[in-house]
Amino acid sequence: MSGGVPRGVSSQQSAVSRKVRRQGTRLAVGLLALSLGPAPRALAQPAEPAERPDIRLFLVAGTAEGTIGRDALGQIGEQWRAGYAGIIWDMARSLRPPGPQMFRFFALVDFLQQQTGEQHGADLARWKEWIWDQPYDPHPDYGFFKGQWYSQLDPGFAEFFPRAVTSLIRLDEVEWGGVGVNGIPPLEYPMHLEAAEAGYLADDHVVFGITVDGEARAYPKRILAWHEMALDRLGGVELTIVYCTLCGTVIPFESVTDGRHFTFGTSGLLYRSNKLMFDHETRSLWNTFEGVPVVGALAGGGLRLTHRAVVTTTWGEWRRTHPETTVLSLETGHRRDYSEGAAYRDYFGTDGLMFQVANRDDRLANKAEVLVFRTGDEAGGGASQPLAIATSLLQRNRVFKVTVAGRTLTVVTSAHGANRVYDTKDIDLVRHLDDERVADRTGRAWRITEDALVQDGDPSVRRVRVPAQRAFWFGWYAQFPDTRLMQ
Repeated sequence: MSGGVPRGVSSQQSAVSRKVRRQGTRLAVGLLALSLGPAPRALAQPAEPAERPDIRLFLVAGTAEGTIGRDALGQIGEQWRAGYAGIIWDMARSLRPPGPQMFRFFALVDFLQQQTGEQHGADLARWKEWIWDQPYDPHPDYGFFKGQWYSQLDPGFAEFFPRAVTSLIRLDEVEWGGVGVNGIPPLEYPMHLEAAEAGYLADDHVVFGITVDGEARAYPKRILAWHEMALDRLGGVELTIVYCTLCGTVIPFESVTDGRHFTFGTSGLLYRSNKLMFDHETRSLWNTFEGVPVVGALAGGGLRLTHRAVVTTTWGEWRRTHPETTVLSLETGHRRDYSEGAAYRDYFGTDGLMFQVANRDDRLANKAEVLVFRTGDEAGGGASQPLAIATSLLQRNRVFKVTVAGRTLTVVTSAHGANRVYDTKDIDLVRHLDDERVADRTGRAWRITEDALVQDGDPSVRRVRVPAQRAFWFGWYAQFPDTRLMQ
């Protein structure tokens, strides 16, 4: 969602960046004074060493030229804590050369070196590594600062970070993703076609298949990658289908939880290179891997979205197994190059990352695909240790059994690489009979469906499907470094 990968997104990001450079990242200090009350005494005289510096000192340090900016840094230094380094980094990232703001950039970098004793110069990536290695001890107004600072890019960012905002995640791992609020526009109840009408799709094109209460729909990657979210209704159920292109994962959530229907959008912010979505009702930010609110009024309230199953497959395979399926139309109401592979071509074509993450693991390539799940998510309960299985392993072992938290799960993989996970309990599946059936060790046949494995001859005997999805290895590991990997 940044970095100049999709052309439409790149042009918006460039426009926002030009706006920042034109403004020189000046904040309306007068408006801040209205929102925060009287000007801090620290601007006129040093505060007591035990006090936390007023958050406006940081804003002044990042925006004011000459003596005023230097004085603000001096007063911050008198009350310095390592936990403030994330604030300085946020400002330095926006002010980095080239541009007229480069003098403030180097002033901030020099200040970090003086306060920490570290000598990383202008290497912001190394500074970020150092910051993440420190215990998390943020300024109590860090969230408010982040909202005010990012509001220069889009005023909507400030709504996510009111004073005293609750955050369940490290705010120094939340960063701007390159676009404004809903700058990558979600699809809202998009038009769809019958399978026979979808002449724009070839059999080998990638789609994400979902069924709810017997109704099937395909969401082509070539469309969804441009929008990263679709609000839809399938089988009478309201869905929010999230696609984090950076992490390579698609997750369908039910939009209704605890009796409340939430309308979601794309915040334009990232957490560990994974998009944060927000609900329009409370402007809370949600972790899209887990479906839980992590910043804002809903954070810590126990809400969790119900995760629905999805399969990544080809249009040809999906259409053959679901001839009654519908599929998204190219008539989305937006102008994009929806040809296969156009969106994020450069990003998907390399193993490089667009945004830095604190946790990396080199057992697999960054963008190696893994099938991931956290048992318990499907019931909205607590999860066991996260599990990732390399799709290359599953392609070699198309009936693959694994025990997770005492549950026997079996991953059934099609000839085209589509993975489905079932809670098989006492059933020991051993091989495929054909494209639609697998056999257990006793020779009984089980029909593969989107909801369950169904015993041939007795459809009342079923083994339910467990929601899982694919992801890039780096993206999953960044979120869940305690994950168990099978490769």
